[in-house]
Amino acid sequence: MSDRTADEDLETPAEGAPSKPSRKKLLILVAGGVLLLAVTGAVLYVTGVVDKVFGHKEQEKEKVVEQGPPPAVFFDLPDLLVNLNTNGRKPAFLKLSVSLELQRPEDLPRLQAVMPRIIDNFQVYLRELRVDDLNGSGGIYRLREELLARVNAAVAPIKINDVLFKEMLVQ
Repeated sequence: MSDRTADEDLETPAEGAPSKPSRKKLLILVAGGVLLLAVTGAVLYVTGVVDKVFGHKEQEKEKVVEQGPPPAVFFDLPDLLVNLNTNGRKPAFLKLSVSLELQRPEDLPRLQAVMPRIIDNFQVYLRELRVDDLNGSGGIYRLREELLARVNAAVAPIKINDVLFKEMLVQ
């Protein structure tokens, strides 16, 4: 018989048998697995896969569709007729008919109260324009954006969504 005891035989691995992984290696493997799951979950959440699977976005879209868009409210400004800046050449005129799209119907009386300020802001700006400023779709777009900025500044805190041209004539 050998000098070894039975307990020692159990504690030492037999030759050729795989050894038990150490606690440190096991902890690293578990932490790596948890980290992999967390990163995968974050990627799925950010890309929207989680919302599609659980139907969160569809429920929100259904609520929006049920409510529908608010009714559009338009306010027609009086026709504007201004002379354009021609630098001494033959005079040029601009006739402009504009509608304003309001965000809420309740703002209509407040808009009418500041109508002189809106007309003044528009006329001062339009009188400084040249015929070349109005050429092409780019010129019309810049004119719309500038008028929208000016009307929103004049009627604050009321919000105007858009400036719509009904008629525009340069002569």
